This record gives sequence, structure tokens and C-alpha cells, in this order.
Amino acid sequence: MRPRGVRSAAGGALCVLGLVLALTGCGGREGALKSAGPTPTAVGPVRLWPDLPPATNPPIDYGESDTQRVPGVEVPDNDVHSVDAVAVVQAEVRAHPDTRTGTDGLYEVTARAIEACGTAPAACPVLRPYYRDLTGNGRDELIVGIRMPDQQVGVRVYLAENGGLTRIMSTVDQVISVELAGRDLILRVGSAGIPGYEYRTAWTWDEQQRSMLPTRDEIVRVKPPGTGPSTVPAPAW
Repeated sequence: MRPRGVRSAAGGALCVLGLVLALTGCGGREGALKSAGPTPTAVGPVRLWPDLPPATNPPIDYGESDTQRVPGVEVPDNDVHSVDAVAVVQAEVRAHPDTRTGTDGLYEVTARAIEACGTAPAACPVLRPYYRDLTGNGRDELIVGIRMPDQQVGVRVYLAENGGLTRIMSTVDQVISVELAGRDLILRVGSAGIPGYEYRTAWTWDEQQRSMLPTRDEIVRVKPPGTGPSTVPAPAW
């Protein structure tokens, strides 16, 4: 009779040998796992010209000048739904009647049409207003669009506070569409001189500046005209 320990060891060896043979046999069959080759080494960012001295000029407080109190407009309970968007824009036109550039700038023909919105509503360039909480204060802000010559659109955003309105954004461009994504206002703009591309800018509330600032800007390749159905979504206005 063989000792029990020797028999157990022999049985264990046979089991291991059988497992090795089974694995070896599987490796030759179609569909078995195969090596994908060596993994490339990860390369981190490399700083160029590390010896350059830091800039001495302080950063510009971009967007600080974009905020402005709208004169003569009262907002009961800080509810922007209670104000007339046309009246808001008219108040700004009257406060800056001859301004043609900057955040208050309007074409003269646009300013005249805004003043005539009451008597000629069909030609009024102030678009239907939209409402969205863009600042995260739990209340809606007022979003206004203004049609201008040369396919340009002015986009303005107003914050209700202390019983009145503060304009926290104003920009003018050849807008393709304006979209809301969360608390971001995204403008798609045609790129002048670069066919087949467009600019997309996300404007976001900045608590420190108390203003909407362009926080993300990109140039996007789009399908050129005449090459098939466009994949660009329809304008939001």
C-alpha cells in the first residue's frame, strides 16, 4: 500500500499537469485571447520656455464694464416676468440715444425701430424674451434679442435685484443661433473669412464680476454648403 500523502501529492501533480495542457490547447484555438502588444508610455505635458519671467501687469477685470443699471425700470418682487422686454430696451435707448458702439451701441435705424415698437409692432426688432435662472440665485433672468442690419443680433441679459434691473450681458454678432444649456448661454456665430467653420461661445455667470462672461470659446468645423444635409441644429430664436 502507498502512503496516503504520496498518493495525494501524485494526484495534485496530475491535476496541475492537466490544467497546463488544457490551457496550452486553448491557446491554439481560434478566438482565444491574444496579446495587443506593448502599451505605449504615457507622456505628460511639457512646459515650453520655463525661464520666461511672469507677467507684471495685473489681469484685466474682463466683463466689469458690461454691467449697468437700467434707468427707470421697476421690478416688483424682483420678478423679471412682470416687466415688458420692449420697455426695458427702450429705456436703454433713451438713456444712450446717440451711442453707436460698445455694449450700448445700436444702429440708428435699429434705435428708431425700437422707439416705434408701440405703433409699428410688426417691425419691432425686439425678439420674444426668454427666461432662465442663469445666476443660480433661484430666480429667472430676462434674456432679450434685438435684430439688427447685416444679419446681426444683439443679445442682452438682465438680472432683477433691489427692485430694479441690472444688465449683466450685452453682445452683438452675426448669430446663427442662441441656445440654453444648464446655466450657460451658448452663441453660435458664423466665422468671417473662414468658410466651413463657426464660433461657439458659452457665456457663464461670474459671481466675482457679477456679470456674464465668455468662459468657453471654440472654432468648430461644420458641413460646407451644398455637400448634403446639414448636421447643425436649427436656430433657437
